[in-house]
Amino acid sequence: MPHVILLCDPAYGEVDLTASAEELHRLASAVTQGEGLVSATPSPDDHALAGIEVRESPGPGVLILLDSPRQLLVISGDPAARAVLAENLHGMADAEDGGHLHIDHYPGHFYLAEGSVPLIVNSPHGGMPAR
Repeated sequence: MPHVILLCDPAYGEVDLTASAEELHRLASAVTQGEGLVSATPSPDDHALAGIEVRESPGPGVLILLDSPRQLLVISGDPAARAVLAENLHGMADAEDGGHLHIDHYPGHFYLAEGSVPLIVNSPHGGMPAR
């Protein structure tokens, strides 16, 4: 069974992703390839999503959207932008000191397309970085 928790916060409009290092690497590989489906751990939470679908698209950039009817987070984009996102996901999977990564669009963002849903990727080691 996958160890992926994917929650959508309706108040802030962001998605919170918690996963094992193995699952974050699997997601990063799907992002690199431009196709794949990562299933989330079933949850009784009303705000839980069923998984993440990755698709290739012409871009520009990576677009992260909610497919509410299917309860999926959809990641699509051109290969160069997906490679940057995949590198960030691999980095979070390998970070051994905890923490989280905010993936939020802002004007002029170098790889994230306008209209993307904010995404928080939590370290498999939890919490804030230990220093």
